[in-house]
Amino acid sequence: MTAKRVPYRFSVNDYERLIEVGILTENSNVELIRGEIVSKMPIGDPHIACVNRLTRLLVRAVGDEAITSIQNPIKLKDSEPEPDVVLLMPRMDDYANGKATLAEILLVIEVADTSLEYDREIKLALYAENGIREFWIVNLIDGCLEVYRQPNSDGTYAEMLALGGSETVEPLLLKSFVISVSSMF
Repeated sequence: MTAKRVPYRFSVNDYERLIEVGILTENSNVELIRGEIVSKMPIGDPHIACVNRLTRLLVRAVGDEAITSIQNPIKLKDSEPEPDVVLLMPRMDDYANGKATLAEILLVIEVADTSLEYDREIKLALYAENGIREFWIVNLIDGCLEVYRQPNSDGTYAEMLALGGSETVEPLLLKSFVISVSSMF
């Protein structure tokens, strides 16, 4: 009989301790997903350009109504993913005293080209299970914005919109601005 190997699952606290003591560093290029430390995909030039574009657009659009957080971790039940962009509720410490938690997250955005399948399957389910109210995928392959709203505990979203071209989108929790989908590409 062969013994089945079971991967060790890290808690969020375990993971943060690995960072604190220097085992994992900013150069480690990993994130915690469902208790497993996983490698992040390399970022290509189109992805970089899109994140830069989104940063510029969102910082201008939200002003002081939200914090635009770029490729920084958020704290979920058993995960610390690092989405490309997150809009957060303003906090006096600018999150110096702790990572953003569910209650502070207004919108999560992933930019996807080579990571499209992973973002649609793994990240989407993770965000829905954790109650992220709105999740966008800027789909660089198909040139559209996928908008997911109304998370279900089974890892799905009740509402999905695919927007493109001259269509616009208004984030659920930030009604003060509208963004043209074409401006993201």
